[in-house]
Amino acid sequence: MSDKKIVVAGAGGFIGGHLVDYLLKQGYRNIRAIDIKPFSDWYQVFDEAENRVADLCEKDNCISACDGVDEVYNLAADMGGIGFIENNKAMCMLSVLINTHLLMAAKDAGVERFFYSSSACVYNADKQKDADVVPLKEADAYPAMPEDGYGWEKLFSERMCRHFREDFGIKARVARFHNVYGPYGTWEGGREKAPAAICRKVIHAKATGKHEIEIWGDGTQTRSFMYIDDCLYGVEKIIHSDVVEPLNLGSDELVTINQLVSIAEEIGGIKLNRTYKLDAPKGVNGRNSDNTLIQEKLGWAPNIKLRDGLEKTYRWIFDEYAKKYDVASITV
Repeated sequence: MSDKKIVVAGAGGFIGGHLVDYLLKQGYRNIRAIDIKPFSDWYQVFDEAENRVADLCEKDNCISACDGVDEVYNLAADMGGIGFIENNKAMCMLSVLINTHLLMAAKDAGVERFFYSSSACVYNADKQKDADVVPLKEADAYPAMPEDGYGWEKLFSERMCRHFREDFGIKARVARFHNVYGPYGTWEGGREKAPAAICRKVIHAKATGKHEIEIWGDGTQTRSFMYIDDCLYGVEKIIHSDVVEPLNLGSDELVTINQLVSIAEEIGGIKLNRTYKLDAPKGVNGRNSDNTLIQEKLGWAPNIKLRDGLEKTYRWIFDEYAKKYDVASITV
């Protein structure tokens, strides 16, 4: 295990940083961690890894990244929360260059296994119109009608992985992430996901004494949220499996956004007056993960309860908020 040379693309990001940490703890010692951001902007940096700053949209950088490598984990993408995705469709689409060039480089370098992090945004929008949604099976990605921009890029890159596996023998594996959250991620600035944004808003309300919270949409839209620890365990199981089709990797614990707010309020020990920004980006009305296939193939599915994961996330964001804004007068 420790002799394998591994590349983690997007290692400066939320999931990528956690993945480097996870792999190091599993005994891997030859990890090449790569991200376009300067090291000062990486969420986590580990001295035990070979850390590089490089733009993986460029083919030459992908060739260098894959040199002498056994496994590639591609988590690199230009993305964020629903507000970012809906307002930056071209930027999201350009991430297709990363996966394309990494696959080409991996083929030429003789990489054995390749993991691609896809998204539930690949699913047909017609199946997500109702908040009381039927959980999405992997087959529901076709006929194709994914989320514009980001979803199309993910679906196309899934097909690239499939054809590189079929034509060139790379053991490419794909997971469709469903709303991953946890500590050491974006919690403000516009790219944060709903759990982090809501935790921040609750903390801000406590810090300022303004007991109000703005919710995007009407709060009835439904989602499932997967804690980072479940994501990491699932990623390693999937890349080392014999499962060739994309697998859902997400919790099947469905909640409304209003319920998510209530959980964060409970953790924070506060009740807030809610206002609803109905013209804000809110995504599809309902989305949940059907975990039948991953349970069948791997004998496991994400199982960390939202309340447990959100409390850990809230406490980390609380500490970050307190440090940034020099707040010492509020309690968790």
